[in-house]
Amino acid sequence: MHLDHVAEHSSPVSVSQPELIHLNGPARAIALDVMRVNSLQTGAYVSRFRGRGMEFDESRPYQPGDDPRSIDWRVTARSTTAYTKLFREERERPVLVMVDLRANMHFATRGCFKSVNASRAAALLSWAAHYRGDRLGGLIFGDHVHHELKPRLGRRAALHFVHALADHPDWQTRTRHAGDDGEAALTRAMSSLRRVVRPGSLVVLLSDFHGLSRIGQSYLSSVARHSEVLAVVLSDPFERRLPPPGRYRLLADEDELAIDTHSARARRDYEEAYARRSHALELYCQRYGIHHLELSTADDPVAALQTALGRRRR
Repeated sequence: MHLDHVAEHSSPVSVSQPELIHLNGPARAIALDVMRVNSLQTGAYVSRFRGRGMEFDESRPYQPGDDPRSIDWRVTARSTTAYTKLFREERERPVLVMVDLRANMHFATRGCFKSVNASRAAALLSWAAHYRGDRLGGLIFGDHVHHELKPRLGRRAALHFVHALADHPDWQTRTRHAGDDGEAALTRAMSSLRRVVRPGSLVVLLSDFHGLSRIGQSYLSSVARHSEVLAVVLSDPFERRLPPPGRYRLLADEDELAIDTHSARARRDYEEAYARRSHALELYCQRYGIHHLELSTADDPVAALQTALGRRRR
């Protein structure tokens, strides 16, 4: 990560309020009204933001090039031709940033913890929303504590968000109870998201999406029907591919785990399992019109977001 994009004394395992506030500078160049969202890793999925929040205005006959998601099925059912909905642009669009701080996010073998890069990216997006004049809200959750921040306008909303993010209790509690894989916490967060999000919002989720259950998927797809959703998927290079053959130690607080990667079959099975999970998530996002962006623990979030979302014209 380029040190000029973060505070001088940033940590790879935690974030601070000054560091996240410092990101308001580079956030000025990140465009939330950009037309194209590109996958950094594969480039396979390119889609479009609809822009600010929209309110329904009227219906008219469907024309070639109209977004199929805007078809007015009630009017179409009463007619012999298809109709599409026309929307009136709202003055301010709600932007809701959801950050995952569960125990599985406090992990990295390169760069910084997934939770750290997720938080830095979330801070950048919150400042970008502020500079665009959008109302900013948030959902910050871990295994133990869930914070909801109502969308508000102005610099104070961005400051409130980064303060809540840096001070969240799950930075200190990085373990979970035996038998708890974090699925329930993610499902509860998705349920809360469905309850609080307003139609026409831009919703950004920053998570590794481990433990995304079918129920959680149904909550998220429900949100995507009425709002723009960007899923920023955090990962570490170790999760994608095991290191070269050898014996390695993994440390977590006072715990230590030894792994042996000599088996070529085990390495292949490991990589294939990750590829299947990643492909399934990407297909799910495509099915429900969710923008999909991958962010590694070794990536610079400023450069990554500028590459994926484009640069804002000043």
